Amino acid sequence: MTDSNAILQLRGITRDFKMGAQTVHVLKGIDLDIFKNQYVALMGPSGSGKSTLMNLLGCLDTPTEGTYVLNGSDVSALDDNALAEIRNNEIGFVFQTFNLLPRSTALENVALPLVYAGWGKEERIARASEVLEQVGLGDRMDHKPNQLSGGQRQRVAVARALVNKPALILADEPTGNLDSKTSVEIMKLFDDIQAAGNTVVLVTHEEDIAQHAKRVIRLVDGNIDSDISK
Repeated sequence: MTDSNAILQLRGITRDFKMGAQTVHVLKGIDLDIFKNQYVALMGPSGSGKSTLMNLLGCLDTPTEGTYVLNGSDVSALDDNALAEIRNNEIGFVFQTFNLLPRSTALENVALPLVYAGWGKEERIARASEVLEQVGLGDRMDHKPNQLSGGQRQRVAVARALVNKPALILADEPTGNLDSKTSVEIMKLFDDIQAAGNTVVLVTHEEDIAQHAKRVIRLVDGNIDSDISK
């Protein structure tokens, strides 16, 4: 595990779940390297293990066996508190359902990770404002989620993912709740984010969304079935 360009390295990753008396083997020994500034799509049919793998990459879950090194740290055996710190500092999440606080403004939603990171108020406002400008919402900072369109809400979510300058952006079906025109706009935003030097991993079942990525990894039955770079 010495490749300095690898943002994340998985070795022998398995994930089992107990279902009553049975053990279900969801991931069956995943080896995977993802490198700085790569743009990766993770695909697979329902039940292939892609959501489980996404949760492991995002430190929302830990493997049954194997090692996961993220940005130089072995996170596979960390406790919940340490994982929460890694999630806040190293990973930016974008979810299909936006996950915004309804009573908070766009600016407050974007600044939230910086509160957890201990930033002062002035620095939080400055950084959150900067990222909202970056995603084209400089004129919507004081709007609450119910005053924004679906596409604007997802832009707020993208800004929140970027605000901590994380090592990795994880996007789970980021266009799943958007119409086709808005989906195109959001994917253009992800293209720009990756072009600016960010590492992006997106989980999708849509081929046209996956085509934005430069590398497509397909899971079948808990194993990597194909891994194709353009």
